[in-house]
Amino acid sequence: MAALDDLRSDVRSWLAENWDPDLTVRQWWSRIATAGWQFPTWPDGLGGRGLTAAEGRAVAAELVEVGALGPPFSLGQVMGAPVVIQQGSDEQRARLVPPLANGTESWCQFFSEPEAGSDLAGLRTNAERDGDEWVINGQKVWTSGALAASRGMLVARSNWDVPKHRGLSYFIIDVDQPGIEIRPLRQMNGQAHFNEVFFTDARVSNDNLIGDEGNGWAAAVATLAFERSGLSNRVPGLSVALPGEKGRMLDRPAGQVAAGPSDTGLGSRAFRSSTEIAGLAEERNILGDRLLRQELMKLKTMGMVSNWSAQRAREAAKAGQSPGSFANTAKLQGSHIGRAAQHLGPRTLGAGGMLAGDDAPHSGQVTEMALSVPSGSIAGGTDEIQRNIIGERGLGLPKDVAVDREMPFRDVPKSS
Repeated sequence: MAALDDLRSDVRSWLAENWDPDLTVRQWWSRIATAGWQFPTWPDGLGGRGLTAAEGRAVAAELVEVGALGPPFSLGQVMGAPVVIQQGSDEQRARLVPPLANGTESWCQFFSEPEAGSDLAGLRTNAERDGDEWVINGQKVWTSGALAASRGMLVARSNWDVPKHRGLSYFIIDVDQPGIEIRPLRQMNGQAHFNEVFFTDARVSNDNLIGDEGNGWAAAVATLAFERSGLSNRVPGLSVALPGEKGRMLDRPAGQVAAGPSDTGLGSRAFRSSTEIAGLAEERNILGDRLLRQELMKLKTMGMVSNWSAQRAREAAKAGQSPGSFANTAKLQGSHIGRAAQHLGPRTLGAGGMLAGDDAPHSGQVTEMALSVPSGSIAGGTDEIQRNIIGERGLGLPKDVAVDREMPFRDVPKSS
């Protein structure tokens, strides 16, 4: 405990000398990354100091205390950098991680495919070696933040003559190139957080192959593990680049950005809790409705259970253990809470719950919430995937029967 107190004191002193809300975001993130406080659990020289998860949370708490801008947040910071640190070469770590640490790059994730569904190992995007480069052809879908990304974490099939899990390779590919076409997928809430992406003779250097050729499944599994633990233990911060801004926020004042809301592209997070919806009921003088009170209590209970699951994941991480299926449980519970609020919010607001726009009740946030909820059950892994992980890894249930597990992937029938 004394060591944590000393650490907090060190961070507090550094912030007193260095936090300046008039610095640009670019200047601030460069300064704090160079000092090693940006991602304190990352290695020395890569934006961190090699601290433990508990020590990292202590550092984050000090940033929150003084109102300093937190670290950049994209899939590159949550998943990409940890995978490169764990499985990349020294040269790759030195080249790829610093731009993520100082926030000058954000990455996206090229995993899901239309035909593979929840079977990631069944992907068909092809990677063919051409000298010092690989040529990529195929399609990905549900790619969050692709329009704002500098690079993408790409899993592609480099060998079709071995079983599906052994024929994959993992690349970090530049997004801004002629062979990559990004098509936004417009959501009901009017936003386009997700995209479908087409690769037509796109190129990626062999220097950006993470691990060995054919070892992409191990890197993909590690990426998903970092995603689950990273999102459930998120450090307060802001996305590196908001959709459509691609880097322009880096030149805004850091204090202004720190004071503003974080835009995830998934819609408003307001009116998803029992307390907020109870406020709507009080406004309309309908808190005497017994059925409504019962539904509000159910929503409150779901929120408490979700918080306990997240706390169990944090405590496991604090003890140096894997969060296991706790993070998956919390993610799944978040989807359930969203759907309950999606039903209860508009019902409580009455006819006004059908209206959108600034002149609607509560500026249309209740309607936006209702229209945004379905995307939450897709982002970060679908509910079906979470249930599979909970059943197999948490409860020890047998995996689904897979007749193609040892079959050369070239011989696996293609879904219609």
